[in-house]
Amino acid sequence: MPDLQKKPTLSRHLWVIYLLSLILLGVIWYFQWMLGLIMTVVLAASFYYSIRTERMLLEEAEQYISTISHRIKKVGEEALLEMPLGIVLYNEDYHIEWTNPYMNKFSEEHDSLVGDSLNKLSENLIPMIKENKDTVWLELKGYKFQTIIRKEERLLYMLDRTDQEELQELYHNEQTVLAIIFLDNYEEITQNMDDTAKSQLNSQVTTVLNNWSSHYGLYLKRTSQERFLAVGTKEILQQLEKVKFDILDEVREMNGTDSNPVTLSIGVGVGNISLPELGELAQSSLDLALGRGGDQVAIKEDQGKVRFYGGKTNPMEKRTRVRARVISHALKELVKTSDNVIIMGHKSPDMDSLGAAIGVLNIAKINNIDGHIVFDPEDLDTGVYRLVDAIKADEELWDYFIEPDEAEEMITSRSLVVIVDTHKPSMVAVESLLHKSEYKVVIDHHRRGEEFIDNPTLVYMEPYASSTAELVTELLEYQPKGTKLKMLEATALLAGIIVDTKSFTLRTGSRTFDAASYLRSKGADTVLVQQFMKEDLDLYIKRSKIIERAIIYREHIAIAKAEPGTAYSPVLIAQAADTLLTMTGISASFVISERADERIGISARSLGDVNVQVIMEKMNGGGHLTNAATQIEDTTINDAEAFLIDILNEYYEGRETE
Repeated sequence: MPDLQKKPTLSRHLWVIYLLSLILLGVIWYFQWMLGLIMTVVLAASFYYSIRTERMLLEEAEQYISTISHRIKKVGEEALLEMPLGIVLYNEDYHIEWTNPYMNKFSEEHDSLVGDSLNKLSENLIPMIKENKDTVWLELKGYKFQTIIRKEERLLYMLDRTDQEELQELYHNEQTVLAIIFLDNYEEITQNMDDTAKSQLNSQVTTVLNNWSSHYGLYLKRTSQERFLAVGTKEILQQLEKVKFDILDEVREMNGTDSNPVTLSIGVGVGNISLPELGELAQSSLDLALGRGGDQVAIKEDQGKVRFYGGKTNPMEKRTRVRARVISHALKELVKTSDNVIIMGHKSPDMDSLGAAIGVLNIAKINNIDGHIVFDPEDLDTGVYRLVDAIKADEELWDYFIEPDEAEEMITSRSLVVIVDTHKPSMVAVESLLHKSEYKVVIDHHRRGEEFIDNPTLVYMEPYASSTAELVTELLEYQPKGTKLKMLEATALLAGIIVDTKSFTLRTGSRTFDAASYLRSKGADTVLVQQFMKEDLDLYIKRSKIIERAIIYREHIAIAKAEPGTAYSPVLIAQAADTLLTMTGISASFVISERADERIGISARSLGDVNVQVIMEKMNGGGHLTNAATQIEDTTINDAEAFLIDILNEYYEGRETE
């Protein structure tokens, strides 16, 4: 700061003015000395007044600067020592050299932190400084600090953001959550009840749900006989997720419903969106839960992956065929108004996919509309080549099979695309066909996943069904009496049912036998089915080698890891998983193998005690409660096995804490 005492007494502009005045005064003295004398006195008085005024202003400025300097110094000291702001200086060894008094409250017994390591503040602080982070968040004795790091000065500014975090947490916790609760099988259970029994059931369900909602602070309103609306907050939702929505078990275990218990499906919508959008999200979640077989909860956020809870039981078989008749009639109308029918299953089609496609082809033929099945001979699984050979031998039937290129040329905007045995666009035989027609029908028996074909015109998904062939057979029964099923066509449908039920041992209901009986009456040959299902000796040996490598995990789970470097087909590893499930004491089996597409495939099977669908979904797969699979990219067999074991541990630890 410059020395104020060394400044000139008068400003430069005044010196210039007085210099000019002296020159003029000399001229006046020369011409009129009396006037010059007077002007000399006036100029001297003016000069004295100017010097005095300048000095007064200078003194006032010095006093003001001195006062400001004192105040700034005092405020600086107060900010450094008294304000609720943490300041920490540390040395090259990351030990604290100095702190302001505010930080003493975070030391033991309010002693100084000087000399302690920065680890005393947080174990993550030193690594963050070494990573050149500018800002980190720390929690210290219940306070949350936004810590600004000045690495060059070895200085930390710790800003208390506790109130801000609490406000953000409050905002997060108080977000509105809408849930739609649906009684899955209410209509079926109550159709044969008298009014008294129905009233008792309604009262029992309502009481259980009201007690549940009161316990967690939900607002619950019954909107119809089988539907409730619940309104809550995100904090309540987190509590419900911690107990894994145990209300599902509580309702299922209610007395008085005989062998067919009441089950719930709950669709939850959550997110920072408008209430109408939240309602649509909740309804979409409910549709997803019902599409997966019910007895479960689906939670959708406006951003993020869908979360599922429940789904521990197999879907109940529906006793009535009303839905099958309605769907069959709707499908007939769609077929009649279309230019042609293009049918396709999933990639690497199995017996069920091919059989169901042939069944839908017959629906098109009965209604006198051209139909074709998309078939890629390069994507043929070894398990169906005998069936394909039999179809090729029947020239009339084989003419209806077309390759993907032909389908691309044949399809129009008014073609009807029928997808069987899958509902995921990434798994259909030719995904591009989905975008070339306005009309799409999905027929599937798998539990619905998050990925689904966009804007389908008609959806027939029944997770209780044994196979898609069973569903298509029921649709055929309600079609107009026309062209009869050929023996080979009926046999193909029956083969799909037999393969998916493991010869009527798994997921088999009364309607499964009804469908098989209908097909048998149309000439289905059970001996021919056995011939289709025969396998080569070398495949049997390959499967046996995989089974030989199996280990037992948690006493009742078989995990077989194929030899690295050898690729196996999905059907082969699925067969190995099925075989392991037949072993004594095994309730679930997992087979891991490399695939020809350089991905790692896992096939999972269970007897129902273990929900393999939930486990496979955590590995980006899916399927049924007892039958599921996944394919993982950019990994190894060993890593896939470790990943699977981690998920199994999480699954069992979750069950043990329920």
